[in-house]
Amino acid sequence: MVNSMTQEKKNMPTPPDSASEKGTCFVVMGFGKKTDYETGRVLDLDHSYLNLIKPAAEAAGLKCIRADEIVHSGLIDVPMYELLLKADVVVADLSTSNRNAIYELGVRHALRPYTTVVIAEEKIMKSPFFDLNHIVIRQYQHLGEDIGVSEAKRFTMELTAAIQKIMAIEPELRRDSPVYKFIERLTPPSVAAEVRVAKAAAASASVGMVGAGTPAHSELMQRVDEAQKKGDWVKAKMLLEEIREMRKIGASEASADQQVENSEDPYILQRLALATYKSKYPSPEEALETARDLLALLEPQISNDTETLGLWGSVHKRLWELTKESSYLDEAVRAYERGFYLSNDHYNGINYAYLLNERVAHPIGFAESVADFVQARRVRQEVKSICNQWLTSNVRSAPLPAGSKFPEKRYWVLATLAEAHIGLEEEALGQQRLEEASAAAPEEWMKESTQEQVTKLKALLAASPLKKLPLPVAQC
Repeated sequence: MVNSMTQEKKNMPTPPDSASEKGTCFVVMGFGKKTDYETGRVLDLDHSYLNLIKPAAEAAGLKCIRADEIVHSGLIDVPMYELLLKADVVVADLSTSNRNAIYELGVRHALRPYTTVVIAEEKIMKSPFFDLNHIVIRQYQHLGEDIGVSEAKRFTMELTAAIQKIMAIEPELRRDSPVYKFIERLTPPSVAAEVRVAKAAAASASVGMVGAGTPAHSELMQRVDEAQKKGDWVKAKMLLEEIREMRKIGASEASADQQVENSEDPYILQRLALATYKSKYPSPEEALETARDLLALLEPQISNDTETLGLWGSVHKRLWELTKESSYLDEAVRAYERGFYLSNDHYNGINYAYLLNERVAHPIGFAESVADFVQARRVRQEVKSICNQWLTSNVRSAPLPAGSKFPEKRYWVLATLAEAHIGLEEEALGQQRLEEASAAAPEEWMKESTQEQVTKLKALLAASPLKKLPLPVAQC
């Protein structure tokens, strides 16, 4: 085994001795989880970057960098535009129709005639923008939470080959920018030599100071992930507040005509809101109120972002449990209802149904109680269908990639299906699915959370308003 591994290493191409000998691949894409508003799906773009793009670029012999990995002490726009101009290769991932990525792709096409590779998750190609119809877009399959091993291998090899091919062709023969294809005799811009030398000297002089005192966005986010895995929500909250403040400082350093009204990153606000209410600091109620105020910046009443709606519902659900104030319950019901009909997902659906039963137990009128009870049953029927379809479509036999979320996802689908059966008073099926979910649970707390929810649900169902309705008269 050792000999074969040694031989394999010998057969691998030897990387350059220093990073300076490598070319640069700048990756244009969003960070973290982003909602594709056309399909309602939430994709974790960090998985696309770490499992597909970065390995492919490095296998092609390039140093790979994304905007969140740039260490900088001022406005991020400066190094970003420089990389769009000077990077040997730019890979632009347009998944979720990310506006920043599309804009930066346009800038790259205007600045450089060649070596730009465009990729996207396959579902975006069902209705690509008209201007993108003229461009080769390489497609990959994203599963939402992660990417399958076989798909990662397939696409990484394809992207590596594409990068190596365009790097090997003479510049004048590898034009992939539509700007330089359709406008003849256009001369691409360049940075004057004396400006390049001055900038390089300034960068060399300041890199030690900046690198030591200002961690990159990606480094801070990694610390957030580590804190969350340990359940240290207070630390995660503090780190996210630091990231948010860094963004504000960067925005304030822009000139007046560059500043925008809202420089908040929805992903950062969502994660900060989650860490805030999970921290329960300085008290559970105050933490929830602070999280609510953070999410309010994302306008959840009109938002189509299902992540925002799910968090908004979760915060108000917990505020209801603490205070028993009916306005919180109504707001939670509206949030989960909107999220469910936007994304047709099991998470929003099962929470929507549960809260309808909560409202049945605290009625404002008999007719309203019956309406909520019947609607909860209808939603659970839809949730059953969604869960069964997911289980049928996601049978895994191949090994999962390291850090895969699939076991966690499968657990929650099974647990949700069990709760849906129990909510429909299908006890035998519900118990069967509960046992199946319990056997598949990656963490013990997941089973405890499910059991707590099921116990509450059974108590709510015991007070069914349908029991007060008169029985139908038997026909002679």
